[in-house]
Amino acid sequence: MTAAYVVIGNPVAHSKSPDIHARFAADTAQDMRYGRLLAPLDGFAAAVQEFIAQGGRGANVTVPFKLEAYALATALTPRAQAAGAVNTLKFDDGAILGDNTDGVGLVTDIVRNAGFELAHKKILLLGAGGAARGVLLPLLERQPAQLTIANRTAAKARQLVQQFQQQRGGCLLNACGFAEATQQYDLVINATSASLQAELPPLAASVFGPAALAYDMMYGAQPTIFMQFAASHGARVRDGLGMLVEQAAESFFVWRGVRPHTDELFAALRAQL
Repeated sequence: MTAAYVVIGNPVAHSKSPDIHARFAADTAQDMRYGRLLAPLDGFAAAVQEFIAQGGRGANVTVPFKLEAYALATALTPRAQAAGAVNTLKFDDGAILGDNTDGVGLVTDIVRNAGFELAHKKILLLGAGGAARGVLLPLLERQPAQLTIANRTAAKARQLVQQFQQQRGGCLLNACGFAEATQQYDLVINATSASLQAELPPLAASVFGPAALAYDMMYGAQPTIFMQFAASHGARVRDGLGMLVEQAAESFFVWRGVRPHTDELFAALRAQL
């Protein structure tokens, strides 16, 4: 029987996930189909249970249901526990496994695709919301020398630092407000939603060290305002399209046990923007 998967969200019509996973399935000869499921804002759990009853094997979860997916899961991976949110569900014999592949997607895109090694580097993470929290554990697992979380509200950044103290290893993990981030960093990651409104976090140009990489989790046909700002101060820039592709590949691996190649798909999606 063809295995069924969906992306669940509200809205969901814009999602590229069906195209991405159809390509992965074809490339890896997997007998599966993947569609979109628009869940009512007050009916996420019921929509998931109905999909399971119809034989569904797994789902990606997008806004605004990642916290509800976390609560619905009967088991959580360590990275989902750390993220406090779930973007991947796997259904097996009545169990619902919750995972979060966002952080792995980010790290894979930075390390493998951009060729930027994270070990012993100084990282500045902008934002302290769900996007930032979702990538903290995979970043810390790469053993950077320092990771600073900067946020408009410094107290929220400090709260994240407290929550991840046990996972920091030898990394110096600290927090500050945007205005306090003035030293040079090797990698600056924009995990805020400012780029969606074509806005720039109030950031000092001095944060971009020599040969720095500036990474915006958002993506589009044109460089974001954050990327433009970073490039004007000498940084190499990259947007979040690769993160989108790599987190999808990780979800595919969770479901199917097969890791698809992503290079050609990334190039195709870039051409479509």
